[in-house]
Amino acid sequence: MTTPVTTPASAPVNVSAAAPAPTTSPRTARKSARRRELGAAGALMTPFFVLLVTVFLIPVATAVWLSFFSDDQPGLGFGPERTVFVGLRSYTAVLTDPTFLSGLGTVVLYCVIYIPLMVIGALALALLLDSGVVRLRSWAQLGLFLPHAVPGIIAAVIWLYLYTPGLSPVIDLLGKADITIDFLGVHTVVPSIVNIALWSNLGYNMVVFYAALQAVPREVIEASVVDGAGPVRTALQIKTPLVRSSVVMVAMFTLIFALQLFTEPMLLSQSTPMISSRFSPSMYIYDAAFTRNNYGLAAAASVVLLVCTIALSYGVTRWTNRSNAAEEDAR
Repeated sequence: MTTPVTTPASAPVNVSAAAPAPTTSPRTARKSARRRELGAAGALMTPFFVLLVTVFLIPVATAVWLSFFSDDQPGLGFGPERTVFVGLRSYTAVLTDPTFLSGLGTVVLYCVIYIPLMVIGALALALLLDSGVVRLRSWAQLGLFLPHAVPGIIAAVIWLYLYTPGLSPVIDLLGKADITIDFLGVHTVVPSIVNIALWSNLGYNMVVFYAALQAVPREVIEASVVDGAGPVRTALQIKTPLVRSSVVMVAMFTLIFALQLFTEPMLLSQSTPMISSRFSPSMYIYDAAFTRNNYGLAAAASVVLLVCTIALSYGVTRWTNRSNAAEEDAR
């Protein structure tokens, strides 16, 4: 006789507890994080783009638009002025004007003298401060930076006083030594302007280089000293290559500001006939707009100067990138 086998009834299963909780897929999480990053980047970059459009793009577009128009008077010039479309006539007038081309040549000469002196001088001062040779380093930095705090107009007035015969104590002192120098002569006026710009901006660029040198690893410098490198060799072959990006940045910004030469020659022109009203491209633009009331010509000259600045900046950048790539390949 067989006994029937009974199986115990299984306990009730809690379906809600056994089911897995819904989770967000990794792809959705990445998309959400990406959206948050883009939102944060957009919020941070919005002020920059607002300033870019307001301060740069809108004025450039306005200058380009004005350069294609001119105010003409019909008949013998007794009728009312009217704005007419002239196409590229203003650009042709600018590029064939000997005074504008002479101003470009003056600015090129100014850049050839000013930029190397600025970059080399600021870097040399920064290397001296970083080496510890100069005592009272903080006071030396303050003394070198103070001229940059003086407005450009005030600096030009100070140096105009020092350049003017009969007023300048420097000229009187040189005269007692039988040395006669005309700081505003035909051959010295550009070096005199370079001297004013150096006095004003050398300390600022020195601070930029000094900050870059502070980021150089001290271990690298100590290793070069252990290998027998002296102070000069350490400065030229160790520190300088490590701050090359700062050197390129300072050189580029110095070039951009040098092409806009205006304040110093404009003030010095009151005391010397060697500086005309169209001494530099910026002065040519000022004269065309506010003396001759030819806004189309001034706008065309502004666009030409902008194109030259962009082209030279692009050339410096490409040359630097190629040099860096060549050095990396050589290594």
